[in-house]
Amino acid sequence: MNSVAGGGSFVAFPALLFVGVPAIPANATNTIALWTAAAASGGAYRSRLNSPRRVLIALLAASAAGGLGGALLLLKTPAHTFLRVLPWLTLGATLLFIFARRIAKTTSSGSGHQASIARLAVISLAQFAVGIYGGYFGGGMGIVMLAMLAALGMTDIHSMNALKSVMGWVINGIAVVTFVVAHAIYWREGGVMILGGLVGGYFGAHYAMKLSQAAVRWFVILTGTAMTIYFFVKAYG
Repeated sequence: MNSVAGGGSFVAFPALLFVGVPAIPANATNTIALWTAAAASGGAYRSRLNSPRRVLIALLAASAAGGLGGALLLLKTPAHTFLRVLPWLTLGATLLFIFARRIAKTTSSGSGHQASIARLAVISLAQFAVGIYGGYFGGGMGIVMLAMLAALGMTDIHSMNALKSVMGWVINGIAVVTFVVAHAIYWREGGVMILGGLVGGYFGAHYAMKLSQAAVRWFVILTGTAMTIYFFVKAYG
């Protein structure tokens, strides 16, 4: 799910809770699986990573800073407070992805180098916020990033997935280091998820590139819709 559209936490986080891992360590342990899956996906997508260097540097720097901030926030606050906000975030992210092409046309008005710099600055700030969210919980983070990249004007879903995978790897990598230092990881469950993340991340990305862009786009929308319904039921049901 992460390699194609994001939303792997929709499965992994509830699974950890089901086997008895408390919410905060479940968040931390889930991040390990997301990180390994992103690394494997990035390897499969490496031929599609063709973003300009200045865009890549800006987004990766924002990802690293946000991931660290979100991880520290998780260690200091109870997770259940964020879970009540989460359904609204996934709903907004899914709607943003659906209407991203219209948004891209609107935001592309204006011309010249300054317009592109201004848009990159806005997207970098938004990616910093996504990094905080990803370091804190991460469910639906991939869909938010795909929506932002579409709003930036990207149209190739596979190139978008390549950049999303690299940014997700940076966010979760910073968070993993923070959680390991804080001794917040359940390593027995985490070890199993690392293996699953490596296998699923690579082969998910490999076979996703064989699908049409329309099919992947609909998979993203359906995944986002399912996640939104699930988190609304969990938070308010």
